[in-house]
Amino acid sequence: MTDVKTPSKLEKILAAGHLAVTSECGPPRGSDPEVITKKAEMIKDHVDAINITDNQTSVTRMCSLASCIHLKQMGLEPVLQMVTRDRNRIALQSDILGAASFDIYNILCLSGDHQSFGDCPQGQNVHDIDSMQLIQTVRHMRDEGKFLGGDDIKRPPQMFVGAAANPFADPFEIRVPRLAKKIAAGVEFIQTQCIYNLDKFEKWMELARDRGLHEKVYILAGLTPLKSAGMAKYMKNRVPGMDVPDDVVKRMADTPKEKQSEEGIKICIESILRLKEVQGVAGFHIMAIEWEEKVPGIVEETGLYPRPTLE
Repeated sequence: MTDVKTPSKLEKILAAGHLAVTSECGPPRGSDPEVITKKAEMIKDHVDAINITDNQTSVTRMCSLASCIHLKQMGLEPVLQMVTRDRNRIALQSDILGAASFDIYNILCLSGDHQSFGDCPQGQNVHDIDSMQLIQTVRHMRDEGKFLGGDDIKRPPQMFVGAAANPFADPFEIRVPRLAKKIAAGVEFIQTQCIYNLDKFEKWMELARDRGLHEKVYILAGLTPLKSAGMAKYMKNRVPGMDVPDDVVKRMADTPKEKQSEEGIKICIESILRLKEVQGVAGFHIMAIEWEEKVPGIVEETGLYPRPTLE
């Protein structure tokens, strides 16, 4: 996994053997670019790349592509998140070319949350292709220099191709085979669902190592700091595919209300310190959406700062 194929700074940091750090920002529910640039400003010195979510939870926001362009204009390294929910293969390829025209070098291929979660539940699902096929599409456009229809692309996109993995969704037995399928489709880096059940994640990593998958893809462990006991309970009981153990909920609930956010940060730091020792973990993806100001402290406390510079 060491031959760098794209101009992606994120890929170069991973290929050099450094633990990578990425974070993410949610675009605004309006057209003010300052919302996204201010969030990026808070975290830019502590991360290698910044994901921009694509209408997360199916709520309409400024598009991921425009938000990534704002980051690029700040001299930062964006990761374009792209969901298959809203676009057919023509629009997906078109947006990939649009991103490539601004030299956006990282993409995260996702299915997207069902529209019933969001602000337009009557909206139509597209899913012309799924996230596995989107991975294949980006690789085909990059490596073959061709559109899905077979025609040549003038100046193909140069993108480091990522996807998500959820080690906690049921049934657990298919989680690692599903990762293997994404690798077969051509994924190069993985960002996981947020991890609270460290034992289960370590088991997933062990099964991935048994198949040698940790040598075929860079795995970034996903972390979301808890703000409150209420958030911990909500994540446990209401968010599909999330695994928040009882002891984590109890620890948050046993903490005085005014100190719960502090405790949530502490749990996040402890988790990263433990996961740093897990073979096959290539870095961390810190998802502190609308709490970006906490990311620098987490990165510093876990010994992941200063970030490496590339020659």
